[in-house]
Amino acid sequence: MESRKSFLLRVDPKLWRELERWAADELRSVNGQVEWILREAVRRRSGPGVAPEQSAEDGSRKRSLGPSER
Repeated sequence: MESRKSFLLRVDPKLWRELERWAADELRSVNGQVEWILREAVRRRSGPGVAPEQSAEDGSRKRSLGPSER
């Protein structure tokens, strides 16, 4: 099993507060929200019909889209 990569990210305090609010709205941790944002960006960049790799091993879970995602 491949371990998850950790890294330090410096974020402006105002942006951090917005991420906390957004994550709370989506019932995620800030870390989970940032990972979701990055996965979505990769998916969109890859084009339609291409989903980012996701498995039960990485702790991710599938869920329905929230109001801010539609």
